[in-house]
Amino acid sequence: MKHDFDKVIDRRNTNSVKYDFAAECGMPEDVLPLWVADMDFQAPETVRQRLAEISRFGIYGYSNSRDDYFAAVQKWYSTHFRWKPKKEWLVKTPGVVFAIAAAIRAFTEPGDGVMIQQPVYYPFRNTILSNDRECVNSPLVLENGRYRMDLDDMERKIREHDVKLFILCSPHNPVGRVWTKDELAAAGRLCEKYDVIVVSDEIHSDFTYAGLTHTVFPSISPQLAERTILCTAPSKTFNLAGLQVSNIFVPDQKLRRAMRRAIDQTGYGNLNMMGLAACQAAYEEGEDWLQDLKRYLTDNLTYLRQRIKEDLPGIRLIEPEGTYLVWLDLRELDLSEVEQRKLIVDDARLWLDTGTMFGAEGAGFERINIACPRSTLKEAMDRLARALQKKGEV
Repeated sequence: MKHDFDKVIDRRNTNSVKYDFAAECGMPEDVLPLWVADMDFQAPETVRQRLAEISRFGIYGYSNSRDDYFAAVQKWYSTHFRWKPKKEWLVKTPGVVFAIAAAIRAFTEPGDGVMIQQPVYYPFRNTILSNDRECVNSPLVLENGRYRMDLDDMERKIREHDVKLFILCSPHNPVGRVWTKDELAAAGRLCEKYDVIVVSDEIHSDFTYAGLTHTVFPSISPQLAERTILCTAPSKTFNLAGLQVSNIFVPDQKLRRAMRRAIDQTGYGNLNMMGLAACQAAYEEGEDWLQDLKRYLTDNLTYLRQRIKEDLPGIRLIEPEGTYLVWLDLRELDLSEVEQRKLIVDDARLWLDTGTMFGAEGAGFERINIACPRSTLKEAMDRLARALQKKGEV
């Protein structure tokens, strides 16, 4: 492997949300953080070089992107997903959640129903409620260790709550599903039947495990493309979240016009020049780095799976098909939410994302970020094993 992901980089005292704000988030200062979805790896060298060049130039004025930026993005999606977006479809935003909020304001009115599938990325629900819309939840169903959509429940609630917008998480965070084309098409048919617009958050699309393929939602059919707001970003793939750039694709001209108006209403203008440069550099020259990273994450997952089997009785792995976020099932331990926090935070001194953050359906689960050096993951597993042993001895 050409790239060294075993290197431990001290991120403390860098204003890192992940490492430097434990006390502000109600956590002990000595917790080991494996929670928020950024990685403990440096971005590809090509990205760092491009940013260094801009930094040395010393003028940081308003910036925009040219044709070569779009060409890099288009080539990435054409090469990896056999989907070729058109330049006029692109709407750039500082983040995917920003785009989701804009879509909510563009295509719904206060009180309208917006559907999600819990347990799911918690900003979906927060953004719906903060914009005074009704959050309509169609929970995922866990069967034999694998989650699925409940299409009957979706249809009933779309009809009963007059749902106008559906926020799809694909691949799914936190349960790790990579939805099949057939599953996505079935959900899409419901949205066509009831004239529901789809916001498809595909920020984790570059992370699928061996034998699995991500399907870009608007690639399924021209009819679905006409009702889709596709949210993409290089941030998870190349660890660029702090540079704030996302590429949102809206094939339908009428929807695109409404999206741009909703963004204009926020007063937001030009994107971060560093983010634009980093995205282009990553998509142009980051392929080798990403392939090495995916191999490393696969090995981390193998290590995690083995440690759970050998040393963590009562904890079960929900096998991820995609993302570097892993959903752990602690229900066999039969803990209350307070007891679960005590085990994870007070005894193991770990900072994970507790399952109820993702909805009531997450009770008894924890989400762990495995995008870290193996030694960090080993330390986390050692701490958890000791905490479970201590619990068993009480």
